[in-house]
Amino acid sequence: MQRLIEDPDVQMLASLAAALKSDYVQKGTTDPWAGSPFAWIRSRPSRQVGKIGEQLVAGWCAAKGLDVTSCGDSDADRVIAGRRVEIKFSTLWASGIYKFQQLRDQDYEYAICLGVSPFDAHCWVISKEVLREHVIGHTPQHTGRGGTDTFWLSVNVDAPAPWLQNCGGHLTDAFKVLCAWLRH
Repeated sequence: MQRLIEDPDVQMLASLAAALKSDYVQKGTTDPWAGSPFAWIRSRPSRQVGKIGEQLVAGWCAAKGLDVTSCGDSDADRVIAGRRVEIKFSTLWASGIYKFQQLRDQDYEYAICLGVSPFDAHCWVISKEVLREHVIGHTPQHTGRGGTDTFWLSVNVDAPAPWLQNCGGHLTDAFKVLCAWLRH
């Protein structure tokens, strides 16, 4: 039995994913999340998955009435309502976590971390100051000499870290955080 998505923001994100699907998926591929509108994303190479995540966030923000443009350099992914934003994307891991990778201390004001599970989505809008306090400089992604500039954030969907409480969670909450941030 296929579950229905009730949250309007998750429905919008699912529609955007469905529109992008034909650009990335060949017919006959195995679908590990049978019936999920996001399943096809998991079969794509990691470089494409990041791009798809950026496109989903950009499309979601634009559909919600925000001006979204490219930033023109590699220090941020998009400019949303005049603010530089880094976008990180994860599908839900079998262990029940999202893992947002390649977080760096670059020229952006906020990171938008979007995670999709088979029939839901979660999002956190995190200022770079908060990332520096809890992630950047604290949870290296790689070890050795090359491991000092990239970090990752693991989020347990059922029990996110307390410091993430004011950063979103469900898409509706994240959009409220985003709008509050844009007013400053």
